[in-house]
Amino acid sequence: MTPLAVNSSAFGLSLALIVGYHIYLHYRQRRDPSYSIQTINNLARESWVENIMAACEKQGILAIQTLRNSTMAATFLASTAILLNIGVINLMGHDDNFSRILNPVHAGSSEFVSYLWVAKLLFLLVVFFWAFFCFSLAVRLYNHVGYLVNSSNSNGVFSPTPAYVAQLLNRSGHYYSQGMRCYYLSVPLVFWLLGPLYMLAASLGLVIVLYHVDRAPRTADTALEYPQLPSQTGSSSAAITIVARKAANAE
Repeated sequence: MTPLAVNSSAFGLSLALIVGYHIYLHYRQRRDPSYSIQTINNLARESWVENIMAACEKQGILAIQTLRNSTMAATFLASTAILLNIGVINLMGHDDNFSRILNPVHAGSSEFVSYLWVAKLLFLLVVFFWAFFCFSLAVRLYNHVGYLVNSSNSNGVFSPTPAYVAQLLNRSGHYYSQGMRCYYLSVPLVFWLLGPLYMLAASLGLVIVLYHVDRAPRTADTALEYPQLPSQTGSSSAAITIVARKAANAE
């Protein structure tokens, strides 16, 4: 087989493994919402928002510290993604040397090796840039939640409901999870620099790791009920409740 056919086949099989696993995960979540850790985290964030907003005066510091920790983690990972992109761009300027060092058994013309090396690095660039945007959006939403969670005031001028704040917090958690997925996906792409078979083996290992990471822990003596999340209900109760100001100075 030609080098192009080998790399294309390995890339296709790796993509099919990863996409097939996520289709399986989506199917299991639809049948059993308690299967994945993502659903458990969504419910935990919803319960956390309700408890914080029910006792803002007592738990305001706890809310600030928790959101600060989440913001710092997302900021660190976004900065790391940019640094990794700088490293990948630097590798593009040394395609001839690094491609032959990392994969000395690569057959084919020098021009093909150079094009293939650049294509591999472009995939890494896309993945790391997407990770950066996901973590940046997570930071943005964490900041919004920090204001909204304590924005209910006594005169009722602006009163966001806990369901609405939970939706924003779950959305930020979703972006954070997507950013972590990008980091996971970069592992097979990095192994692809060594050769197509390494990428295929790394993809298989990644699917095995994700299978164990995504599953929620099970306990035989604990039975939990999983209500429908606010983001899945689509009801109007999740909207911001805004009480119109009294037109005291309208006259």
